[in-house]
Amino acid sequence: MDDTLKRLLDAEMRAERLAQEAEQEQERIIQDAMAEARAEDERFTARVPDLHRAFIRKSEERAEQTIAELKRRYDERHVRLRDMAEAHEQDALQEAFAVLLDPNR
Repeated sequence: MDDTLKRLLDAEMRAERLAQEAEQEQERIIQDAMAEARAEDERFTARVPDLHRAFIRKSEERAEQTIAELKRRYDERHVRLRDMAEAHEQDALQEAFAVLLDPNR
């Protein structure tokens, strides 16, 4: 009977030791994960200025493209309006002379 009790006590002590080791391993894994998460957070925080600069640069590029497109459209419209004005200039001058020569017209 003593032998059985001794084996049971030994088994219980081994089980307790294994449980403690498992708890320690769990704590180590948690601490490693926390350290890794902190490191990732620090890396991300360090990258924020670069991300911000990249976002600003892209926004400026898009704004410059939009401005260039608007300027191109404005120039095209200006040319069309100038062409239309030149095309109707002679008719306008003739009408103006006609009104000056015959105000009752």
